Amino acid sequence: MIQSLSDSFDLAALHQELEIPASYALQRKLNVQPEAAAVELVPITQGAVREIHLQRAAAEAWFRLSARAASDGIELQPLSGFRSIARQAEIIRRKRHRGASISDILRVNAAPGYSEHHTGRAIDIGTSGFLPLDQTFEQSAAFGWLSHHAPQFGFTLSYPAINSRGIGFEPWHWCWNGTPP
Repeated sequence: MIQSLSDSFDLAALHQELEIPASYALQRKLNVQPEAAAVELVPITQGAVREIHLQRAAAEAWFRLSARAASDGIELQPLSGFRSIARQAEIIRRKRHRGASISDILRVNAAPGYSEHHTGRAIDIGTSGFLPLDQTFEQSAAFGWLSHHAPQFGFTLSYPAINSRGIGFEPWHWCWNGTPP
């Protein structure tokens, strides 16, 4: 089931509850990411244990990208797509409950309201033989292929090894920003 929050959601109160510093967005140079409405989202997986959804235009670009990869002998596995603000908060709460500090969490997860996953345009990608959501994905043929071909389909690597956002290197995280002209 897709969760969505209304525009009246109090992000400041949520951040205060989660102990996210008020200066977080400014320090990380992040903008609030609008949460896609459920009607904007379509499933990109069929018969999967957990459906993964993307915004319709991003899904169409994903289908073209993954078909091209397959024709080139590259396996791309969608791992995660749309994630609501509420789900992002649950992830942080769970990690806090396990004893992780908020500063450690924010090195690997964007604060609720700032994740590209909220938009329905971001997708985490994996491939066989590599742990999901692991930096070793950078060593895969899939990552090499994506680095060369993903921009042709409107996808960019959001968190390269060197980035100003204070989020660790995520070779699996790609965001659709529109099909290039």
